[in-house]
Amino acid sequence: MTISRRMKIAALLAPLALAISACDSAGSEGEDAIAGEPVAAVPAPEGQEWAEVTTVTEQQGHQIGNPDAAIKLVEYASLTCPTCASFSQAGFETLRDEYVNSGRVSFELRPLVLNGYDLVLSRLARCSTDEAVVPLSEQVWTNFAEVMGNAQQNGAAMEQAMSLPEDQRFVGVAEATGLFEFFAARGLSRDQARSCLADVDSVKGLADRSSQQGEEFGVTGTPTFFVNGQKVEGVVNWEGVEPILQRAGAR
Repeated sequence: MTISRRMKIAALLAPLALAISACDSAGSEGEDAIAGEPVAAVPAPEGQEWAEVTTVTEQQGHQIGNPDAAIKLVEYASLTCPTCASFSQAGFETLRDEYVNSGRVSFELRPLVLNGYDLVLSRLARCSTDEAVVPLSEQVWTNFAEVMGNAQQNGAAMEQAMSLPEDQRFVGVAEATGLFEFFAARGLSRDQARSCLADVDSVKGLADRSSQQGEEFGVTGTPTFFVNGQKVEGVVNWEGVEPILQRAGAR
């Protein structure tokens, strides 16, 4: 699924059929990113691992790892994207443990919001601390079948929630799909989650940033990866990303 050049809030709150669509980037795999000499490992601060270090970037992405890492991997992703879930399930642990924790590579997650359900999920993942954003997003992808299955099974209730006033709409979607319970089991209280989703300006701000960055950086689908600022065309899985990191010097 692709996004338009200017995504509107109304489009994000379209019927459920949109909310559960697929979302692959187009193109063939194997595109080279950059090449570089081998990069030396960098020790993490005492008592920490690099994956525990979170930085909020200028683009409001959440970066884990050495903020001065020689190799910077950025992923634009949707929490309702099955290909993003597959990337996470296949490669995130290796990316975190072998690459990010080496201090050679940082990983930044930026949301590309594709639909209304995605918007609610993305805001909930950002309702807690900055350090929780990447882990909570990974939890959504790890449990992708459950999260998306709840949306499919409760389609009528979601449709009703979409028609509520703005300050109730996003809360209604979370209620209808069991998201409050899902995130509560992972440390985000129900009251905190409700407060986040009732803050319409913050939800709209997330959608607006996603739209603006999609246009600015030419991101038309998910997942889309950048290595050291260079867009990697057509690579959507860990099997394609890992060799690029290695060629860039993570070896």
